[in-house]
Amino acid sequence: MITRRTFLGTAAGVGVLSLVPGTAAEAAGKGTKWTGAKSANGWRITPSAISTYRIEGSRASVALRQGVAAAVLLHIARRWHYEIAPVDTGDGGGITGHTTDREIQAKFQSNYLSGTALAVQSTAFPLGGSEKLWPYQEEIVRDILLDCEGTVAWGGDLNPAQASHFHLAVAPGDKTLAGVAARLDTSVQLEFRAQTAGVVADPATPSRRDRARRLPRRR
Repeated sequence: MITRRTFLGTAAGVGVLSLVPGTAAEAAGKGTKWTGAKSANGWRITPSAISTYRIEGSRASVALRQGVAAAVLLHIARRWHYEIAPVDTGDGGGITGHTTDREIQAKFQSNYLSGTALAVQSTAFPLGGSEKLWPYQEEIVRDILLDCEGTVAWGGDLNPAQASHFHLAVAPGDKTLAGVAARLDTSVQLEFRAQTAGVVADPATPSRRDRARRLPRRR
């Protein structure tokens, strides 16, 4: 199994995870087929709304829903790449977004069908797996969620847990989501953005850490 220490040492070796048979399935429940026209978070499953995006600062690309979903989820991917671990090495499972596979083990996994979810290093941090982020890595995740102002749910707060997973937790048309997306979207002019790829507020400042810890956890 990949440990947190092994995961951080990706430059020294290849990240491969060997699960004890049944472990993830027992934690997540038996797989089922999602039959709805919308994903669990209320977004319509529309293949024509999906585009592939390059993750800035990396060689990786990911398929996401166009518009606000892509703007917010790409910000999460960028910060993970810069501050937790590279997303373009293939170690730990790389990065995944939209899928057409309707077989799921947890309801929130249906959000990949609408392109409103993202998984980063999902092999290292699988659904129902026992491996967790290091404390300082979780603080970064909490700070990323603070950037998103409550519009995103993290899999580490869900049941079954999946520390690699993020999804939009608000419905289409949400005003807060629109504002967050406009602020984080790197496709707009630099002067209109509060944060850019690799340039973020310091998550270690006491006031920032306190705000991140007090942010309600989406479950």
